[in-house]
Amino acid sequence: MNKGKVENLRDKIDGNEVDLSLSNLTEVPVKELATFPKATALDLSCNNLTTLTLEFCNLTHLVKIDLSKNQLVCLPDEIGQLCNLQHLDLYNNKLRKLPVSFSQLRSLKWLDLKDNPLEATLAKAAGDCLDEKQCKQCASMVLQHMKVLQEEADMERERRLLKERVQEKKKEDKQREREAKEKEAQKKKKADEKEKKRQEYQAQMSALAAQEQQKKKREEKKKKAAQNDGKKTNSESVSKGKRSICSLFFSYLLKLLLLLIVGVSSVLAVCQLTELRKEAYCVPVNVHFDETVRWAQTLDIVRQVNQIMSDLRVWD
Repeated sequence: MNKGKVENLRDKIDGNEVDLSLSNLTEVPVKELATFPKATALDLSCNNLTTLTLEFCNLTHLVKIDLSKNQLVCLPDEIGQLCNLQHLDLYNNKLRKLPVSFSQLRSLKWLDLKDNPLEATLAKAAGDCLDEKQCKQCASMVLQHMKVLQEEADMERERRLLKERVQEKKKEDKQREREAKEKEAQKKKKADEKEKKRQEYQAQMSALAAQEQQKKKREEKKKKAAQNDGKKTNSESVSKGKRSICSLFFSYLLKLLLLLIVGVSSVLAVCQLTELRKEAYCVPVNVHFDETVRWAQTLDIVRQVNQIMSDLRVWD
């Protein structure tokens, strides 16, 4: 059969049933089947099907499917989407297990799984499927079994998700902790930089204050030196003034003394060397002069001078 032609597929439709059995199919013509939504029964028995595509699960209008006597090794994970499926024949295939979503086939009333290499727990749930009653019981028991597996899978998924969430939370906590440490380190770095700048500023201010203090000291020292120089100048001026006055006084005194000596010498000369020595006013002068000479001769120094003068005359 050329499954790509709708005309041939139409020939296989009888009422609400599509009979594609014994057609040597390796693939289900899903697109062609989807164009006949009123054909709710599909017979695919006695073909060479090994797998079903995901698109097969979009044929949600199907109520009855016969896949017996094929080579199916697995069913698609989305098989649970066939929400209207009531009858499913999987007799004589190579199935070992069913997808977990099989539990979602809530409308399933009839199921045949015999002559499949099923896992032990699934085979036990499926039973023998030797008659109509057992096939109905198989559908019920397998659905219950798959629901348990679904719950276990859900629980495992929840555990996995919880574990992932815990790991994610730990990862986020570590990330937040790392960010907090980085933020704290950055904050500390900024604080250290600020403290360093503050210390540098204080050092600059201290240096400026020290310079200002030294400047003030130098100015005060200069001021004191200027004051001392002023005092010294004043003192020297006063001393010079005093010395000038004293010098002037002694100069006048010396001149007066010299004048007195000259006067006395003149009087003595007049009274000793001239004819006036016999005058009455010269007599007391001559008497005092003679007494003075006699007194002077009694002095050792005068005698020594006279001796020296005598010796000099002798030498001459």
